[in-house]
Amino acid sequence: MNRELDVEKKLYYFNTMDRYSVYDFSKTLLELVQKNVYKNKKIVLLCIGSDRATGDCLGPIVGYKLSKQRQKNIVLYGTLDNPVHAKNLGETMSHIYKNHPDSFVIAIDASLGKSSHIGYITLGEGSLLPGAGVDKNLPPVGDIFITGIVNFSGMLDHMLLQTTRLNIVMILADYICTGINYCFYKLSCD
Repeated sequence: MNRELDVEKKLYYFNTMDRYSVYDFSKTLLELVQKNVYKNKKIVLLCIGSDRATGDCLGPIVGYKLSKQRQKNIVLYGTLDNPVHAKNLGETMSHIYKNHPDSFVIAIDASLGKSSHIGYITLGEGSLLPGAGVDKNLPPVGDIFITGIVNFSGMLDHMLLQTTRLNIVMILADYICTGINYCFYKLSCD
């Protein structure tokens, strides 16, 4: 199994070498959702990022791909057409709290990490701190988070997001969408 546990109890899933790890990711996501969501409770998928930087467009690409499929009891925010980014995150969260007060939020975003973790997916319980990798002070969001490590963290992180390879972002987006779709398919069968 290509899963390792780090100090903060986040799960890392390697997605380029082991094509079967997406099923492990989906199964773990399903367990987290079932553990935390009651029947008929709305699930909000919050895909965070901007379409103006390759390394930051993971969330909007995932949102775009997921918007093509309709799922019962799932609400989606953050697509290529209507991205959720630093400038509108607070407003979007206020809208979510007002219109979906008892919803369960799954936050999806790109992240920076160790160079050996580029291409990993992290999945964990708790809030995500969007923009933390580029020193932005944004509110924590989500009950569960999913991140894709698109590049390494270091000096000039803003520049790293601009020069991230689109291929890495697309591989991560496909992986996350496959895992989410399989999770919600299994959820609807219960």
